[in-house]
Amino acid sequence: MLTNTQSSSRNAMRQIQASQLQLGEIDIANITFNPRSRDDVPQLLRGLQYIYTQDDVRNEVFSLLEKMIPAKIDKNNGRPGMYLWSVLVMGLLRLNLNWNYDRLHEMVNEHKTIREMLGHGLYDEKRYSLQAIKNNAALLTPEIINDINEIVVKSGHKALKKSRKKTKPSMADAIRSSLKHT
Repeated sequence: MLTNTQSSSRNAMRQIQASQLQLGEIDIANITFNPRSRDDVPQLLRGLQYIYTQDDVRNEVFSLLEKMIPAKIDKNNGRPGMYLWSVLVMGLLRLNLNWNYDRLHEMVNEHKTIREMLGHGLYDEKRYSLQAIKNNAALLTPEIINDINEIVVKSGHKALKKSRKKTKPSMADAIRSSLKHT
């Protein structure tokens, strides 16, 4: 598990993600998906896995998410809040798949891969209440999702540029190069 994913304050009530794996928990980077599935849930979860595994993207997204916490909430006082990673996962599932809160409640408590993405292991019995889901998933607005999309698209463009530089030169490049030397 990534150790730099806690929020800046050591005793913060709202953390980005747990810093240590629990018994039976799978690292988010190692979650596997059925490659033949045409359902939209695994596709969205793969996108979330990309955000989680790319340090620069993850850090930028979590900086954005920390800004969405209402100002009236003291991050260093009170009971621990839901992890920001869980808020992101639930909010994206709700808005991208057009789920109501009842459907989201059922899926985050019963769907194996979604629970793994939320950081719950095989032996983790934690269940989310409907009210906790409503209070937290509602923090992720369409505007914040648009900002996250911009971050991910920018990252994709960088990755595409890197992959183009690593590819073999085309036949046209080889011809141009040979003409320059003649």
